[in-house]
Amino acid sequence: MKSKAAILWETHTPWSVEETELDDPREGEVRVKLTASGLCHSDDHSVKGDLPTGLPIIGGHEGAGIVEAVGPGVRRLKEGDHVVMAFIPACGHCRWCASGLSMLCDYGAIIMEGLPIVDQVARVHARGVGLRQMSMLGTFAADVVVHEDSCVKIDDDLPLDLAALVGCGVTTGFGAAVRRAKVEPGDTVVVVGTGGVGSSAVQGARIAGAETIVAVDPVEYRREQAKLLGATHAVASMEEAMPLVTELTRGVMADKTIMTASLMTGDMLMPLMLLTRKGGRACLTSTANPNILNADVVLVDVIFGQKEIVGNVFGGCNPHADIPRILSLYRHGLLKLDELVTKTYPLEQVNEGYDDLLNGRIMRGLLTFD
Repeated sequence: MKSKAAILWETHTPWSVEETELDDPREGEVRVKLTASGLCHSDDHSVKGDLPTGLPIIGGHEGAGIVEAVGPGVRRLKEGDHVVMAFIPACGHCRWCASGLSMLCDYGAIIMEGLPIVDQVARVHARGVGLRQMSMLGTFAADVVVHEDSCVKIDDDLPLDLAALVGCGVTTGFGAAVRRAKVEPGDTVVVVGTGGVGSSAVQGARIAGAETIVAVDPVEYRREQAKLLGATHAVASMEEAMPLVTELTRGVMADKTIMTASLMTGDMLMPLMLLTRKGGRACLTSTANPNILNADVVLVDVIFGQKEIVGNVFGGCNPHADIPRILSLYRHGLLKLDELVTKTYPLEQVNEGYDDLLNGRIMRGLLTFD
């Protein structure tokens, strides 16, 4: 069938919206008519070359929609099901999935290739060429063919446009606070970078019972939005956060710090650890260029301060269990999703959406499909 998608043909070029030809779903796959796709910084990292991805590729890894067709061997889904795309697919039987760590599923080794799990043969074509799909999803498209292991069934009454955000950014940020940083009631928390992921980390810290939440972001609009989502204080930089956190904690410093800047560099670790108290925990959630091999840190501070540094994939969450749980928090008014979306765009305005995102004019943008 014919559809449309936003394609990246070469790094450092705009997304190109073009007509595509979509194959039928094969073994274990479904075709989904998408309602919306989130605009995430990770896709822009592919544009800039910070994340190595095969090209040409259809962007997008946050999406939600309705199953329109199922291929042979599909067991969990049927036509008409409402689903969220999970950017980390879960096979259910590798060591990590069997241990309750499906965010580390062995599928993760191939997701950046962007080719189907079953046979690594492209399902989408344009200009006579097979296209890869970001995270094996490619949600910058009205229609996608994906493996059922990349789909999480959700209740039909949940808004699909907002549910799309839970496929990556919301869950990653929420889990950064709740699962990986392990925020506890009464904690002081610092969140560095309050875009889509960071604003969800702020919410996770609030829901977990943090008493003080300091949002750090150079963009004033995002600092103000962070306050609406639960931050008690907001500053423009970690340097500005240092005296504030010192005063708020009487010199103890933050119980938990969460790095959610779009792209982390080696010089950002030292101030984050200095903001972290003795025995505290720092959660690194940002993307980093794989060529960065060194990071600044005061070793004696980390060692004798008994401080912890933890990484974060998908918020430490298991997609098939935690995406429905997080959407339940939205249903009960605890997690804010409507307030995250500043603006929606048709697919043809994907580059305008990224211009707004990168220049701090929006918190989160959504591509919406007819």
